[in-house]
Amino acid sequence: MTHDVKEIFAGSPASGASSRAWEGPPSAALAAKVRTLGPSMTRSMQRVAEAVAGDPAGCAALTVTGLAELTGTSEATVVRTARLLGYPGYRDLRLALAGLAAQQQSGRAPAVTADIAVDDPIADVVAKLAYDEQQTLADTAAALDTVQLGAAVASLAAARRTDIYGIGASSLVGQDLAQKLLRIGLIAHAHGDPHLAVTNAVQLRTKDVAIAITHSGSTVDVIEPLRVAFERGATTIAITGRPDGPVSQYADHVLTTSTARESELRPAAMSSRTSQLLVVDCLFVGVAQRTYETAAPALSATYEALAHRHAPRTPGVR
Repeated sequence: MTHDVKEIFAGSPASGASSRAWEGPPSAALAAKVRTLGPSMTRSMQRVAEAVAGDPAGCAALTVTGLAELTGTSEATVVRTARLLGYPGYRDLRLALAGLAAQQQSGRAPAVTADIAVDDPIADVVAKLAYDEQQTLADTAAALDTVQLGAAVASLAAARRTDIYGIGASSLVGQDLAQKLLRIGLIAHAHGDPHLAVTNAVQLRTKDVAIAITHSGSTVDVIEPLRVAFERGATTIAITGRPDGPVSQYADHVLTTSTARESELRPAAMSSRTSQLLVVDCLFVGVAQRTYETAAPALSATYEALAHRHAPRTPGVR
């Protein structure tokens, strides 16, 4: 086995990943969920979410009545917001707020939050983009449901064939996943053409897997082939920034990506691509772990097959 293959599987058990799922700290999960779910909330729930995200220490000190008065909402709205953010009740939300406040007071460097301006020096552009990318990855990791991820990995590892649907920037992410799966000996195809996606989805059966990648969760050209695959009995997976979007009704497993702030010079396609690639990498590594005995030789063989293309050229030889 080549050195590269060993690095990829360093520390991986031959029979699959550990059953213990990694979970982000409650405070990180809260901050991520506020950013991700905020756009899909009602305006009154947004006010509650914005308040707890903006001043976790202050809100942690408030009763449910106090937070309702502060945000100009009702106690019922506060409780509904807490539950939407993943907490059984307001008391649990207050505990998470206290943890988030302690985290923010631990001496961490101030965040770079300003949008990129047209006249920003290139050094500032680098700093702002780097911060946004890091935040997007952290939010996605904290909010990712590892139970859903594990189920998706199991389905992919056992699949006869995997079809991946995506349009635009999501299509590039789909191609990345298909290429990774192919290199460990699995049959995978990425479809960026909506007509080809549907005609291929018709061929799927029970032992197959279909993956839809759509940041908005409402891209018709991605939802349609996923629906067809779902109706044909294939296991379906949605990678989306809107878990409450239409795509989820045809998905057996939903993997949520971060919804980062947009700006004129940083459109959604940039932030969504970053979070989608993280999810894709998690899927690939999980599948590679589960299929290690066949995946490792296949990956090694692909490295060897391409090695001569990366070797230094001999002078005078083309």
